[in-house]
Amino acid sequence: MKKLLLILSLFTLAISCNKKETKIESKLVYASFGEKITEGSAISKEVLLEKYKTLKKGDTLTIKVTSKINEICQNKGCWMTLDLGNDETAFVKFKDYGFFVPMNAQKRKTIIEGKAFVEETSVAELKHYAEDEGKSEKEIAEIIAPKTEYKFLAYGVLISK
Repeated sequence: MKKLLLILSLFTLAISCNKKETKIESKLVYASFGEKITEGSAISKEVLLEKYKTLKKGDTLTIKVTSKINEICQNKGCWMTLDLGNDETAFVKFKDYGFFVPMNAQKRKTIIEGKAFVEETSVAELKHYAEDEGKSEKEIAEIIAPKTEYKFLAYGVLISK
């Protein structure tokens, strides 16, 4: 009887141990560009979008945000667009034109630190960016008005590998 109780106890213990799940966080590995920044204290893209909505032309906000990259300049990697959710994006340039990002990093997770602001982009600039993006002549010709955009001047960028 004691052996049976011991076997039952061990069996119950083994089953309960197997039910415990070990959660292992997979830590992303990032490539760094520009000034060295860390992953910590970054706000979400949704929070940044709400902050952009409160900015007026001339206002700036120093901030760190995490999101995904939508598009990257296909000539040099000298700009990118950042997904803000709700079909909104921020146009990101890099401080002093001092660094570029890989041209194949679309859809990767990124953390950027720098200054967020709102600015009107001229027709000539919009056409230039459309060319960089590889848009067709027809699409470029359809750009006929300046556009008020969410912009970001990044000092440092982390991109998931």
